[in-house]
Amino acid sequence: MRMCLCGCVPRMSRRGLIAGALAATAVPAAAAAPADPKLIDDLVVANRILYDQGVVDGFGHISARHDKDPNRYLLSRSMAPALVTAGDIMEFDLDSNPTDSSGRTPYLERFIHGEIYKVRPDVMAIVHSHSPAVLPFADTHTPLKPMNHIAGFLGSGPPVFEIRGTAGDASDMLVRSNNLGRALAKTMGQSQILLMRGHGSVAAAQSVRHVVFRAIYTEVNARTELQAMALGKPVFLNEKEAAAAMKTNDGLVDRPWALWKQRIAAK
Repeated sequence: MRMCLCGCVPRMSRRGLIAGALAATAVPAAAAAPADPKLIDDLVVANRILYDQGVVDGFGHISARHDKDPNRYLLSRSMAPALVTAGDIMEFDLDSNPTDSSGRTPYLERFIHGEIYKVRPDVMAIVHSHSPAVLPFADTHTPLKPMNHIAGFLGSGPPVFEIRGTAGDASDMLVRSNNLGRALAKTMGQSQILLMRGHGSVAAAQSVRHVVFRAIYTEVNARTELQAMALGKPVFLNEKEAAAAMKTNDGLVDRPWALWKQRIAAK
């Protein structure tokens, strides 16, 4: 790293620090410093919001990159999302090994999370779901594209992961290994959303609140597109419109988050 004329080292961006940590060859410490309780609280709330909004049911999961160690992430033990509490949150390394399972069973598809975090230093949270309106777009050649400004993060349409290319034609469709997770992450590339043929979708974002926003509005956009297709040929946002809309909406995610959080608190 270059030094400035005064001899000080310039500050690196958070993304740069994470990329450096991910590239380091040193073996990580046995245990990271405890995660911020606010991050864990957001993760618990996010599980319940995603259930309330119909994105997950008894299946699906959301993770967050550890705020103290970018080589770790946080994810609930294997259970229905609506029932998750702070005590259910487990810590994993990026190979998706639990640092302390304490007898808890992890999700079979945790490798989705670990492998995306490995290659995407910009990603701080991930949702995997089987939201019903999205599935037709994963299973057909009809692209899922942004119908309005709220779904600008869809860009020109998310890629589709075909598991047969890695697992063959007799898998159970689950991403249950690092090898499958790597193939999925490669297909996703720099996209914010990935569809999974015969399975569901993945959303990635820079925070728990952003990824909840994207997961919910991916489902909403899919419903809207299906309705529009019944009427005629939809007119989608172009790539420039989508990028501008995403930039605006990324600064507004606290507004719906507050509403969704209040809604689950009232139940």
